Amino acid sequence: MRGDRPAFATNQDLDPTRLRQAFGIFPTGVVAVAAEVDEALVGLAASSFTSVSLDPPLVSFSVAATSRTWPDLRRCDHLGVTVLADHQGLVCRRLAGPVAERFDDVAVSVTENGAVTVDGGLARFDCTVHAEVEAGDHVLVLLRLHAVEHVSASGEEGSSPLVFHRSGFGRLAVT
Repeated sequence: MRGDRPAFATNQDLDPTRLRQAFGIFPTGVVAVAAEVDEALVGLAASSFTSVSLDPPLVSFSVAATSRTWPDLRRCDHLGVTVLADHQGLVCRRLAGPVAERFDDVAVSVTENGAVTVDGGLARFDCTVHAEVEAGDHVLVLLRLHAVEHVSASGEEGSSPLVFHRSGFGRLAVT
């Protein structure tokens, strides 16, 4: 039984604005991807982070092919990835803002390999670039994990992820 709904209309002229609105319906977490490059902190925010594989341990995120930050990050030996907590909306906005101001008033930790993680996040990963795949107007980046640290689920402040939904930030309601 097909119900009372009209047939799903196909169109080949998918308007980017309509696509962005439709994609925005799906909530995602947000991560910071960062490293120390030539003694400066370089990073970006990504809402396309996902786990990929346990063996080998891989995660991924997507970045715009036009990004001016990714060419600097991709040449680093190690990258830090931080799962941002629900109280870090301003940090996320800062990481998406002007390059020279991205780490102003943002507390970070730097590993001996140059991976940068944001303090106060829910999980931190030390990674290397495993592969890059051209994907339309983005690059899909596969990262190999070398170390992980995360907060426990015991309910301490900030124990929920920052959620990006319909171009704004929210938090999860656990029932």
